[in-house]
Amino acid sequence: MTRPAVRAFAAASLAVLLAGCAHWSADAPDTPATRWTPPAGAVPPAPTPVPPPPELAPEKLTGRTISLAEAVDVALRNSPVTKQSWLLARSAAAGLGSRRSALFPSVALDAQAGRQKQTSSGAYLSTLLTTYGPTASLSFLVLDLGGRSADIAEAQQSLYAADFTHNAAMNDLILLVAQSYYSYQGVRALLVAQEASLKQAKENYAAATERHRAGVATIADVLQARTSLSQQRLEYETVKGQIETLRGQLTTALGVPIDLPLDAAPLPEDQNVDEVVRSVDVLIADAGRLRPDLAATRSRALAAQSHVRSVRAGGLPTLSLGASINRTWFEGSDSLASHGDNYSLGLFFHWPVFTGFKTVYDTRQAEALAEAAGAQAETAAQQVIYQVWSSYYNLQTAVQQVGATRDLLESSKESAEVARGRYKEGVGSILDLLTAESALATALAQDVKSRAGFLLAVAQLAHDTGTVDLGSGAPEKKGTP
Repeated sequence: MTRPAVRAFAAASLAVLLAGCAHWSADAPDTPATRWTPPAGAVPPAPTPVPPPPELAPEKLTGRTISLAEAVDVALRNSPVTKQSWLLARSAAAGLGSRRSALFPSVALDAQAGRQKQTSSGAYLSTLLTTYGPTASLSFLVLDLGGRSADIAEAQQSLYAADFTHNAAMNDLILLVAQSYYSYQGVRALLVAQEASLKQAKENYAAATERHRAGVATIADVLQARTSLSQQRLEYETVKGQIETLRGQLTTALGVPIDLPLDAAPLPEDQNVDEVVRSVDVLIADAGRLRPDLAATRSRALAAQSHVRSVRAGGLPTLSLGASINRTWFEGSDSLASHGDNYSLGLFFHWPVFTGFKTVYDTRQAEALAEAAGAQAETAAQQVIYQVWSSYYNLQTAVQQVGATRDLLESSKESAEVARGRYKEGVGSILDLLTAESALATALAQDVKSRAGFLLAVAQLAHDTGTVDLGSGAPEKKGTP
């Protein structure tokens, strides 16, 4: 190679190297303090918004509310959470079918075509030969020592785990919808209570102002009434702002556009809190039987145990059957026949006697993973017991809170009526009236929160026991994971 050629080669190599470095530099930020600028095409397009179902079209929602059952139905059909778990379950079902295919023979069809030229020494004789033809082959694993059955059992348990996980995803979504629905109901009812308190604060302020004009009240009464009115207005606006936030939470849980004019039914005034709830021991036993996420964890542990058998079978002998048949056509000057038929049939014995201890270590790894999966199932069972225990006593507390707030509300109403009458008659002070009105407003808010909290506690206990019955005050005993 001449010197100019060497220089040109070196320059070209340097240019390629610099181009590679420049390309690498463009793939990442130059410094830790530098933002990465995505090139054209790096930012994926935004997904197309999913339209709401026909029954939730904006024009059909005007002037009506949806029930919790309707909300749950919409969420189960539209939420990407259940769609993902459903697709994973279908994938696991296809995986089981793939593992079962090992029980059937494998048949393949091939075709070949070739042209070959052979020349003898000295190029005195030249032969040109063309061959082509199909080949059919069959292979079948006649006998193994548990490998296929272990693979199928592992895939079956994985499918069970995926199915149980889908059920658990549905339960989680139902709980999320119930929590969002009841929270929205609660804040709506709280707004009604705040409206009543605000209206009463306005009346008290007007009464104090009129009494001051008549000379039977001091300016201090007017200022205290105005302060109370300002506080009630602030609380009213605060609750009013929470409504849109919780409405967005509800629409997101349903998997519909967040700006959909969705409205929930009013919070029930009376709840059947006197229904007898079964003992916590019975609920814990039901949860161990019905919780789909717990069943999924146990299925994963069984799948891991089946995987141990599959790995161990990888070091055992196998017996296979192989067969093939083909026909080849010949075209050439020296071909003696137009075609030829060939076939083969044989049994094949395979035993991996020594693999560098790979099977031993693979088996140990699989056994450790199976034990870890079993420990995870035990941990999940303990967590379920705690969740049921906690939800049970939270429900008991919620029942007591509903009863206590009912009594508090009744006494607060009576106290406010007495204070209001005494103030109108001129024998009570504005301070007594405002104190009673403030206590009534607090009692109204606590009554709403306790009723909504009771419904949330029922939904949580139903979820934690695996029953997901949102229509009664206690979980149903019937059900499957």
